[in-house]
Amino acid sequence: MSPASPKLQGDEEEGDSPRGESWTYNRRCSRLTADEVAEREAAKMPRAIRFRVPPGETTFHDLVHGDITFDNAHIEDFVALRSDGHPTYHLSVVADDIDMAITHVVRGDDHISNTPKQVLLYRAFGRELPAFAHVPLILGPDKRRLSKRHGATSVMEYSRQGYLPEAMMNFLALLGWSPGNDQELFTRDELIAAFSLEGISGSDAVFNSEKLEWFSAQHIARMPAEELARRIEPLLREAGLWHGELDGDAGRAWLARLIELLRPRAKRLTDFVEKGRPFLVEDVEYDAEAVKTHLSSLEALAHLAAVRELCAASEPFTASVIEPGLRALAEARGVKAGVLIHPTRVAVTGRTESPGIFDVLELLGRDRAAARIDACLRTRAV
Repeated sequence: MSPASPKLQGDEEEGDSPRGESWTYNRRCSRLTADEVAEREAAKMPRAIRFRVPPGETTFHDLVHGDITFDNAHIEDFVALRSDGHPTYHLSVVADDIDMAITHVVRGDDHISNTPKQVLLYRAFGRELPAFAHVPLILGPDKRRLSKRHGATSVMEYSRQGYLPEAMMNFLALLGWSPGNDQELFTRDELIAAFSLEGISGSDAVFNSEKLEWFSAQHIARMPAEELARRIEPLLREAGLWHGELDGDAGRAWLARLIELLRPRAKRLTDFVEKGRPFLVEDVEYDAEAVKTHLSSLEALAHLAAVRELCAASEPFTASVIEPGLRALAEARGVKAGVLIHPTRVAVTGRTESPGIFDVLELLGRDRAAARIDACLRTRAV
């Protein structure tokens, strides 16, 4: 390494670019005479320390891309120590990795251009190179580098949105890596067992939020019910939907049934909060459009009143009894079953979408279901 002062105005020589093009250091300071050096030191001129790049080529092996060679003629004598005494990134990272005995450096493809400078530093220190693996970058759907404009950028934000950490890990692992077969769903231990740097692709990967939701839904579908309930409970408490009855054995058993009812439609943990709300509140909040579509006529209310009588007569109050009863009722009234199902769904959930209405009625129970229908009929759903 050799000392070098910062470039001074008027010092332009061959290799300088007064018109604003990229400037390359021309080793001016290495040609200073002893008197010139003494003069600058006496003037306490600040100076940096540059690494003198040797002629030839610098080659390193990359576990993803194979051998990569750089022509040293295109590598400038880079600053290793700034004029304020602070080391630059290249010197810092190499010194730190040597100190910690780092064996593998795994980082993004955008660092490939930094690697030859660091290789030169390792060799200058007489140290063995770590194994380098430059992995593909993660891009947004527009094929640009992932940034805030593509949505959440914090891992904690994805957690707040209800994505399972297992799903996020699974999703990220398959961005630019393949296990060598068609398997997509992995547990943490399975990923650890299957992963190898050799399976990483050299192409950039695209962050697809829809795919992340798919992974989250798949992991939710496979998660044991008790563990799923444990993770959902804090979200329900935060939303003000947890009540004392859920703390008892009977309440826990009922919550498990609710989770199983909602699980097939859930993509994130937060879905259990939103989709479970009608089951966990006392008073139904009606969607205005749902009421307008399915409960705005006297005929619809008459059908609903007939369903109310069916609920009172169904014994036991289970989906397997309610369903054939409602379908027979629809046939007797000369309408399709949906003509009864849609108003009933809106009356007991306030919404046009829910799990199967017969399972919904069973989970709510005869008393709650009947009370909600009565309230709807009493107020004509307005």
